[in-house]
Formats: sequence, C-alpha cells, structure tokens
Amino acid sequence: MSLRGRKKKMIDLAVYVALTIFALLYSLPFISMIGTALKGDTEALSNSDLFPKKVVWDSFRKVLEGRFILTTVNSMKISLIVALLCVILACLAGYSLSRFKGRLFKLYGSGVMVLQMFPMMLMLIPLFLIYKNLHLIDTHLSLILSYTCLNLPFSVLLMRGFFDTVPYELEESAYMDGGSKFDTLVRIVIPISLPGIATAGIFTFLNVWNEYTFANTFVKNPELVTLTVGLQDYLSQNSNSWGQMMAASTIGIVPSILFLLFAQKYLIQGMTAGAVKG
Repeated sequence: MSLRGRKKKMIDLAVYVALTIFALLYSLPFISMIGTALKGDTEALSNSDLFPKKVVWDSFRKVLEGRFILTTVNSMKISLIVALLCVILACLAGYSLSRFKGRLFKLYGSGVMVLQMFPMMLMLIPLFLIYKNLHLIDTHLSLILSYTCLNLPFSVLLMRGFFDTVPYELEESAYMDGGSKFDTLVRIVIPISLPGIATAGIFTFLNVWNEYTFANTFVKNPELVTLTVGLQDYLSQNSNSWGQMMAASTIGIVPSILFLLFAQKYLIQGMTAGAVKG
C-alpha cells in the first residue's frame, strides 16, 4: 500500500472513531434512561451508576399494568390521523402552488410561509376559548385540529418543493392521453413524489407523538390523555417513581423508532431529493 493510501486509511479510521465517540456521548441520556428503567424505583434513587448492579424488570411490569397502554393507543391514533390528514392536504395544496401561477397562488404561498414562522403557542389561549365554546375540550378532535394546523404549513412547503422537481412533460403526456388533473396527480405525480410524502408523514407523526403543551391543555380526561401527559402519573408531590417513568419513556419511544426504521429509505430519499435539479 502506498503512503497516500495508508494516510487516507488512517484519516478514515480517525473519522470513524471520532463519530463513534460522538454518537456514544450523544446517546448518553438515552442509555441512562434504559439503565434507570432497569434499576427499579428503589435503586434508581440510591445508585448513580449508569447501569444497575442487578437487572430488575418490576418497573416495566408495573408500567404495563397501569394505563400506559391506553395513553399509547391514544397517542398512536391521534398521530396517525394527523399525519394522514397533513399528507393529503399538503399534496393538494403543494401541487396547486407548484403548478398554478398567479397573484392569488403567490399570496397563498406567502401566507403559508408566514404561518410556518408564526409561534403557535400564541394561539394556545384563543384556541382553548374557541374549543370551550364549541364543547371540544376533553376530546381528541381538539388535538387533531390543532396538530393539523400546526404541521400543515411545513408539509405544504415541503410537498411544493417536491412537485417542482417533477417534470411537467410527464403530466402533458397524460393530458394528451385523456387524463384529468386529478388523475394525473394521483397516478403520475404522487407515485414519483413518494419520498416527499414519506418525509412529511414522518415529521408530522414524530411532532404529534412528542407534543405535550397542547395535549396537556385541551385534554384532562384520564381516559383520553396522550402518552406525554400520561407520564405525569409517575410524578407526585411527595415521591417520584423514576424507575417506572424511565421504563414508560423507554417503551414510549419504541413506536417512533420502528416507524423511522420502516420509512428510513424514503426519509433519506426525501431529504436528498431536489438537491440536484435539472
């Protein structure tokens, strides 16, 4: 091996080592969470080591015996519904902004961008008053509407960028064959833009799955609360069940990890698509 080849190999090895160390340091909170969950409530308060001296599964058992599964199902239902709504609406709005030109569509695109930059926390109290007058407090519908409005601007802008990369000549060919606008969108444009759709769906799902403020404000019924709010069950004024909280948090991230692994290929394509155009 030449001197240049050995030098390149050493540089690559140093980069891999540095990235591995960085990944381990970045993952320390996650590793600590799993270690605390395996300690149990008693050892979690007395043992500051990263991992327990003896693995205890009591925290996981107690979590699964409580209402953790109910809160997880609530979060899953809301997250999937909002992700589906955002994908459908973003495809329609993004396609319109990409293909139709004019002052009205330009104004609408600017409005969507302003909404993306607008801090939605300022709308928390007005939304609460509106939902209260409409008797939507303590319903999942209030969360679904709020989360859809929160995540839709980003999804619309993302899908518009993807539709801009689809050659218009493909649609013209479909029009010549007698296809309508809607048929062309469904049968040609959307299949080509699946990476973008997957990206919008994943980001929306994760945002809704991890959201706490709106869920804690609009829903107080113990049967309807989401996972992030349900974690408060392990906190009290006099004592905290750290082992159970960490066990619930560990199980709670499993659906999002599985969702990411399932759509990882589309997510990577979605983030890189459009980087080179033309």
